[in-house]
Amino acid sequence: MLSERASAKINLHLHVVGRRPDGYHLLDSLVVFAGAADALTVEPSDGLSLAVMGPFAAGLDGEADNLVLRAARALAAHAGVPAAGRLVLEKNLPVASGIGGGSADAAAALRLLARFWGVDVGQEALAAIAARLGADVPVCLAGRAAVMSGIGEILAPAPPMPAAGMVLVNPGVAVSTPAVFRAREAGFSAPAVWPAGGWTDAESLAADLRAAGNDLEAPALRLAPPIAESLEALRGAPGCLLARMSGSGATCFGLFADAAAARRAASGLDHPGWWVWGGEINAG
Repeated sequence: MLSERASAKINLHLHVVGRRPDGYHLLDSLVVFAGAADALTVEPSDGLSLAVMGPFAAGLDGEADNLVLRAARALAAHAGVPAAGRLVLEKNLPVASGIGGGSADAAAALRLLARFWGVDVGQEALAAIAARLGADVPVCLAGRAAVMSGIGEILAPAPPMPAAGMVLVNPGVAVSTPAVFRAREAGFSAPAVWPAGGWTDAESLAADLRAAGNDLEAPALRLAPPIAESLEALRGAPGCLLARMSGSGATCFGLFADAAAARRAASGLDHPGWWVWGGEINAG
């Protein structure tokens, strides 16, 4: 049996910078990963199957064609191998929550099955498969801090990231990404500009992030008002340097000086129906 982590993807900022003729929005986002993660395992089987377990498994009950299975079939077709294996997904991350859970799972499937099937298709081909599966899959495949642009397929290394802590809060509501984009009323933003030398600590990172924002936060708040309560709780947590929504929501993050401060803050955010995690940012 082999296993692979599918870490939560966090958009430290997200600007909508334009729109293509085909309707896809062009984005600019500084992305990091958190220690919170789903887990995917595989073992030999004659056919391809997926079982889902864990605290958020029920959120995928209605999915007839999970993104993990689509990733598996796409990789098998490209590599010219049979799509076979018994996959088990431990769903620890909330569904439809702005932290790339499904995309991270698909990326984990690509990494895991490439090892399991013993195929070496090359990183460029693997990234191309990822891009066809979804906008967040390429950055989740890379699994390290990056500046994401285009519709998500263009990745550049992030400036050097400091050690920092993070708290994630999801208020227990699912948000539709297409609905959030449709609810946008503002125009387009300029891409953010970051220091080439990066940041020495979490405080300087937070200061620069305040000059940017998440263009999807306002429309998401209109569609899902409980997000505001999560943001308020994070902003009131001792040591919180910055609180913001990730992606299209509804998960919000708080930035802290270190992992210990984040864990202490997370322990104080006890709210019925909320999912809360605290720990270290993983810049990769």
